[in-house]
Amino acid sequence: MTDGWDWRRPGASGTPAGQPVPGRPPPGAATPGDGGHPAASPWWSDALADPWRDPNAPTAVLLPAAPVAGTEPEPVADPDAPGRPKLHQMLLIPLVTALLAGTLGGALGYAFAIRGGAAAPVLGAAPGSAPTLAQRPPESLAGVAERVLPSVVTVRVAGVGGTSEGSGFIASADGHVITNDHVVAGGTGKASVIFNDGSSTAATVVGQDPESDIAVIKVSRSGLRPVEFGDSDALAVGDPVLAIGSPLSLANTVTAGIVSALDRTMYAGEPGGPTRYYAAIQTDAAVNHGNSGGPLVDAAGRVIGVNSTIKSLVADGQEAGNIGLAFAIPINQAKRITQDIIGTGKARRTVIGAQVGGPGSSTSGSGVRLATVEPSGPAAGAGLRAGDVILKLNGRPTTEPTDLIALVRKYAPGSVVTVEYRRGSTRQNASVTLAADAK
Repeated sequence: MTDGWDWRRPGASGTPAGQPVPGRPPPGAATPGDGGHPAASPWWSDALADPWRDPNAPTAVLLPAAPVAGTEPEPVADPDAPGRPKLHQMLLIPLVTALLAGTLGGALGYAFAIRGGAAAPVLGAAPGSAPTLAQRPPESLAGVAERVLPSVVTVRVAGVGGTSEGSGFIASADGHVITNDHVVAGGTGKASVIFNDGSSTAATVVGQDPESDIAVIKVSRSGLRPVEFGDSDALAVGDPVLAIGSPLSLANTVTAGIVSALDRTMYAGEPGGPTRYYAAIQTDAAVNHGNSGGPLVDAAGRVIGVNSTIKSLVADGQEAGNIGLAFAIPINQAKRITQDIIGTGKARRTVIGAQVGGPGSSTSGSGVRLATVEPSGPAAGAGLRAGDVILKLNGRPTTEPTDLIALVRKYAPGSVVTVEYRRGSTRQNASVTLAADAK
């Protein structure tokens, strides 16, 4: 009996599997009215395994062919899917961010202003590299001043007429200080020294040499830094120099200039007192009252002179000031005298063994006439005689008696100097070994 359904499996007895069923179109055959194209199958891919399929349905399952290029349907956007942000949304994001940042910055600025005061405006451009002149290398004038200043002191001496003030510099690590004789002259032998850092200590006068205007005092203090000594005989006109001291009580003052002249004859003294002679170093560095006794240093920071006096265009009794004419005692002479004072308490005076001065001693700028010659002195030993006219000493012209005195005292006893002289109409040269005075 049959119910109109075919329960046979494909390939079972009856119609063979894959064979057309009578009354059914073959698999994939075109059906009328579809335009010659195979009819679309209503089945899913596993329809042949479905035991409940209609036995009258085609036995073949047609899968849809792959789409041909160019025939794909136009994609349709899902209205519920998240899309690209619109222009107004893109502009809104940075705007909100900026507002938040501004609000936060204002709040922090207000907090800092409340706690530490409002910030001051930044002045000037960003710092750049310092120019060469502002780098202050050790060999620059600023570097030299920095190195020498700790060795320079202010000297104060109490006397009957008040307190005398000048400058000085540390000559030895054990406390010897060089200054001018006229700074300590008239004092009670007690002095005080003010150092570069403002501290002070008492000092005692070791010895003085009024004729050379050099004095030595001593302090008891450790850790002192002595100066470095140069060679005043090696100077040349035009060399740069620094003058350091306490002009007009202005401590730690540094002025700069050049060597204006060498072996400039200086002689000075108070009425009734000794006359000071020395062949000075002339400089245009600003030197004023209070610089006396301070160091004159070269471009390497070495002391080459002791500042001593100035020339000024004022009448007697008026306060003198710097006009660019200052004079220093050569350090070779000052150092030698200091060593004599420390060693023996007094300085030796260098002499040539002849007398100048009096009528006819000057020959109108063409030399200095010897008035007398000591029989056993240096001049006599070199063959000089009274009446000879000294024209030059070691190449330096002598036009006034003071020139000869100052040049002779520049050298140490025992030095050999060349003297050019005139006897009658004849010029001659002699080598003279200078000696120390027996004072």
